[in-house]
Parts: sequence; C-alpha cells; structure tokens
Amino acid sequence: MYRLKEDFIQDWNHATEGTIQVLEAMTDNKLEQAIVEGHSTLGWLGWHLATSPAFFGGQAGLQIEATGNPSDVPTSAQEIVSTYKKASEQIKSKVEKLTDEQMVEVLESFAGNIPRGALLRMMIDHQTHHRGQMTVLLRQAGLIVPGVMGPTKEDQA
Repeated sequence: MYRLKEDFIQDWNHATEGTIQVLEAMTDNKLEQAIVEGHSTLGWLGWHLATSPAFFGGQAGLQIEATGNPSDVPTSAQEIVSTYKKASEQIKSKVEKLTDEQMVEVLESFAGNIPRGALLRMMIDHQTHHRGQMTVLLRQAGLIVPGVMGPTKEDQA
C-alpha cells in the first residue's frame, strides 16, 4: 500500500516504462495471438491495459477521461500504445495533485473498503500480471520480448 504519493509515482513511472516496452513490441499482424483459441489475445490484453486505468482511477476517486471503449479492441498496435500512454499520464497527473493524507483515505470500491494507496497498488499489480501474460504471447508469436524485469533470451544473445 502506498502512504506517500511520491512512492506511488516512482513505482508508476517504472511500471509504465515496462508496459510501454511490452506494448511497443506488438505488431498489427500478431494482435490476434492467443495461447490457445478462445483465450485472451495479445491485442485484447494490450487494450485492457490501455483502458483499465480509467476504471482503477475512477475507483480511486480520480477523474480519468476514458481513453477508449474496453470492448472495441483496435486493429492497430500503435493505437493501443498511444491510448495507454495517454491513460497512464492521466493517472500520474491526477495522483500528483493528491496529498499524502489522501493516499491513506479509505474508499468504497469493487474491492470493498480500501485505502486509496492500496487500490493504486492493486492497479500496478494488475498491470504487471497482464504484462507477464503478454510476454508469453509475444514469445509465442515470434516477436522480440523486451527485458522489462531482467534480461530475456534476446538480451543474452
């Protein structure tokens, strides 16, 4: 849980850099890549990461402009990347305006009564989870996997 807004912002900056690397590794012709038919695709996961900050931000009492319809996955990898960048920047901008006292304020949310800082931690964990799924799909699609959390096979070659 974050008690200080600066701690969240530092982690958010690091997390968004890694997510942007993964999103930028996608290509238009591989957005339909899924581990098996009927499972989440690379494009769906990327779009989910691009649109979920509006949901989490709303839950955290931040007025985040919806950057796209979560149900309408684009066919352009670049659109997913640019939408994510806008949404993640909005989160950072709104949190920068909070006080540290507001970080520990308890809110009603989908997760029950929870401090704002815990909800923001949940947003980063959610992003990290789906980013990990995406790296598997990138590898399966024959795309280059960026070394977000450490060196990848490509980095060691």
